[in-house]
Amino acid sequence: MTIYAGIKALHLLCAVVWVGGMFFAYVVLRPSMVAIEAPQRMLLHTRVFKKFFLVIWHAMPVILITGFAMLFLMGGMANVPWQIHAMMGLGLLMAAVFLAIFFGPYRQFRRTTDRNRMASTLNSIRRLIGVNLVLGLITVIVAGLL
Repeated sequence: MTIYAGIKALHLLCAVVWVGGMFFAYVVLRPSMVAIEAPQRMLLHTRVFKKFFLVIWHAMPVILITGFAMLFLMGGMANVPWQIHAMMGLGLLMAAVFLAIFFGPYRQFRRTTDRNRMASTLNSIRRLIGVNLVLGLITVIVAGLL
């Protein structure tokens, strides 16, 4: 296996974890949580976010580093098709949205004990994860065009 193939495999695995995790959380987990009482939902959200965001804190930098490494191995931005430019832009935007979630509403969610405030920040987190999910799915579509 070449170095490029290994870097690409790592890049794709991390992307699948990130986008797949958001899809699961948004489409499967969240709607299923209506079956449990509000205090248990908040506890579950607390545990899920802690673990998921820890995973993303590892996957996101790996995606960016491997993306730039592949770009370097292909000779730079001038030597790649528009899809690579689009994926790079979308990936950087997704990283910015993740950081906005983590240092914005998620930080507030972790620090508050007021149930109404937790619900409000939870709604902000949900919306931003939805934005990132759409960006991630668009990125997957663009990657499929290569």
